[in-house]
Amino acid sequence: MHRTYSMRQSRAPTASQIQNPPPPSSSTKANRLFGRGNLTHNFRKSAAGAFGPDLAKKLSQLVKMEKNVMRSMELVGRERMEVAQQLSIWGEGCDDDVSDVTDKLGVLIYEVGELEDQFVDRYDQYRVTIKSIRNIEASVQPSRDRKQKITDQIAQLKYKEPNSPKIVVLEQELVRAEAESLVAEAQLSNITREKLKAAFTYQFDALREHSEKLAIIAGFGKHLLELVDDTPVTPGETRNAYDGYEASKAIIQDCEDALTNWVEQNAAVKSSLSTRARTLSQRRHQNRGQGEGVDLSHQDQHMGGDRESGLWIPAGEHQSGQAYEDDEEELEDEKLDARGREDDRVEAA
Repeated sequence: MHRTYSMRQSRAPTASQIQNPPPPSSSTKANRLFGRGNLTHNFRKSAAGAFGPDLAKKLSQLVKMEKNVMRSMELVGRERMEVAQQLSIWGEGCDDDVSDVTDKLGVLIYEVGELEDQFVDRYDQYRVTIKSIRNIEASVQPSRDRKQKITDQIAQLKYKEPNSPKIVVLEQELVRAEAESLVAEAQLSNITREKLKAAFTYQFDALREHSEKLAIIAGFGKHLLELVDDTPVTPGETRNAYDGYEASKAIIQDCEDALTNWVEQNAAVKSSLSTRARTLSQRRHQNRGQGEGVDLSHQDQHMGGDRESGLWIPAGEHQSGQAYEDDEEELEDEKLDARGREDDRVEAA
């Protein structure tokens, strides 16, 4: 903060960042100005998947909705920092204890804004991973369409020309198309499960760290409030001189240390399954191992040796379909942001 003491004076990596390096800055932060949130959000949501393959439309809408969520969180984080600064500005003209405590509270609130900004970057890892599933869905759509087209052609010929020699040729093409589609569908099934687990692992890990650090800040914030003397005074009575400057700085330092040293292994909140949930989970795992369920988690390893044959493409190398909406998405966002800025200029006039 601008008056006395700020947690942001220290930029050394935290223990959590050393253990889990922070991701690149979120794609929602690059080269944009905030327009009217409701307008741009509604347009983005309604236009999601409008021009993409049918198979990927639902997930395209989810990806766009998550972009709305991230931009909302980014805006909240920035405004929270501004609120923290204004709180300190207001408190500067108050009595010594209120002035000092509000300044330190501003430090904590500003830190909340910083944490929310960092949370957006980690949340973007989840969104980008979900997008990779969408891209795979888009790449599978052509094989489905080809198989359906050949099936329709065969049905039409059998109805109009039952003895046509083209039927045999089309049936052979259908066999090849079904084989290609089978590989594509298996790949989609495998990658969907792999990426779904990875995506929500990113989100839940980010949520856990964010929530625990917020709880730490809230706890130290309440310690700061104890420094304010709220004993009622009678008119003309003078309060005791404030002597909590060193205590408030020590509280802020303790809070910074707690945030810096936080790691997931030391998280205060633990998710413990009930006996029933644990039993059901173990039973399902055992059943799957006995063949009563289908475990796709190891198929990637078995199929990995077929890369040269073209039957298997790792998710990271899957490029087909990736650009079908990404370029359109950025162009659309630029248009929406320009419209939002134009609305802002109209309102200001």
